[in-house]
Amino acid sequence: MHKNSVDCQGPLARREFMQVGALALGGLTLSQVMAGRAASGNRSKRTSVIMLYQHGGASQFETYDLKPDAPTAIRSQFAPIATKVPGMDLCEHFPLQAALADKLSIVRSLHHDMSSHSDGGIIVLTGKRPLVADPTSQSKSDHPDFGSVASKSLGPGPNVMPPYVALPRKPYMTRPAYLGLHHGAFEVGDPSAKGFRAPHAGLAVGQDGKKLADRRSLLKQLDRIRHTADLRGNLAGTDEFRDLAFEMLTSPESARAFDISSEPDTLRDRYGRNLWGQSCLLARRLAQAGSAVINIYFNTPRTGPEFTNWDDHPGNAGREGHFAKFMKIRLPYMDQALGTLIDDIFEKGLQEQILVVVVGEFGRTPVMRYGVPNRSYGRDHWPQAYSALLAGGTLRMGQVVGATNSKSEYPTQSPYRPQDLLATVYRHLGIDHAQAFSDFQGRPVHILGDARPIAELI
Repeated sequence: MHKNSVDCQGPLARREFMQVGALALGGLTLSQVMAGRAASGNRSKRTSVIMLYQHGGASQFETYDLKPDAPTAIRSQFAPIATKVPGMDLCEHFPLQAALADKLSIVRSLHHDMSSHSDGGIIVLTGKRPLVADPTSQSKSDHPDFGSVASKSLGPGPNVMPPYVALPRKPYMTRPAYLGLHHGAFEVGDPSAKGFRAPHAGLAVGQDGKKLADRRSLLKQLDRIRHTADLRGNLAGTDEFRDLAFEMLTSPESARAFDISSEPDTLRDRYGRNLWGQSCLLARRLAQAGSAVINIYFNTPRTGPEFTNWDDHPGNAGREGHFAKFMKIRLPYMDQALGTLIDDIFEKGLQEQILVVVVGEFGRTPVMRYGVPNRSYGRDHWPQAYSALLAGGTLRMGQVVGATNSKSEYPTQSPYRPQDLLATVYRHLGIDHAQAFSDFQGRPVHILGDARPIAELI
């Protein structure tokens, strides 16, 4: 059963948009607003990447590299599920993914040396090492992440789809840097929230345009789209930002792509009526409509003390008890959202267009640790070995790439770095990762340095 949407009654007509006047556009004329269109990039149908970014660092032991024969203090807290793919045993809480083993591949040999959350996130999402390690996890990237690079390289999608979308919010440690604010992530919010509407859908005014009289309200809504932008002195980016905002606000196709309520209730239920499930469903819609990168901040599916993030060290979020107790709550949500996303993509024949990537900033320590005094048990940060899942994107599916030693301390076969995973992503997007952009000083900076796509997947 389809629901009738009330969110897309009609985005602003171009005439109505201009009636807002110079105030809303910062004094720009229509010709100035449209001036950047010639450089907006390729808008034809293209490939997309949906990343489920597991902030906090999911344990490889309790997901994709279980080590069931290791000593008790090391091996997974969960039993393995055998799949039709030799050597691909998955966590017992991943039955949907296990049933789709021939449609996904696991890379077990990722590694780097950044042990704080922000530094790890920076190297995983940008491919660049932070100049100075920050153990407090407050560092910000000096280089754009792969979503901003895709935005710069590809421009807005067909029907003016935003090239880089973040659900529900963008990663806190990255920024568009020298590419300009218009290449930052378009933050959407929680699509599972009651009455959800995408930010630009809130500007719909219908036929009469009466709401245009409240220019202060319109300005406030425009500012909501760009409130986290970091200009870093690149004020030229504001023109392109206004151009993209203008086109999005006047595109009924873009508004329809964000209208998640138009999906059948049965499909929404399959994904799960929670942040992760509805984010994955909306991500598929946006990718199908032409957004190049959708990054889901895959942190926790719901609020509440039992729903903690992937940082499963002793005492995470002040909790007491064994980390496996909390992972047992969290993992079924992940399996439902991710398993349904992969299945939905293949059912709709979108597997060549859309690549799904699941990865965090690092893995967890081989030996579990008891926390004092809060009676907790968990695993600490471990960038030396961790896993990622990929599905679709014309890559070779149904295989396990790489391996770690018996304690998952380090890779023993086909070791790969975050840069190599990003090179694989860029290959799917059709972006030459050897190309360079100019930084704030005009110096050329290559997208990636010494990197190669993961050979076994090509």
